[in-house]
Amino acid sequence: MAIRRGVLKAFDSGTYQAKVQIAGSPAVYLASIPVARNIAAAEMQTGRNVAVQFFDDPNPLDAVVIAVYT
Repeated sequence: MAIRRGVLKAFDSGTYQAKVQIAGSPAVYLASIPVARNIAAAEMQTGRNVAVQFFDDPNPLDAVVIAVYT
């Protein structure tokens, strides 16, 4: 398991999923990443920094946004 930094590019409050750009990968965006439900939807503003936990390194879609910070 790994935790990586990213930047929130979009958030869907209906599905509680995010589109995230992983730090160090300017051309790579991960879409439909689940967001932990303990994070308030109001905190999920485009451009904020997020922490993404990957459960299976070879599978970038097996991840969850676990924190948002400035």
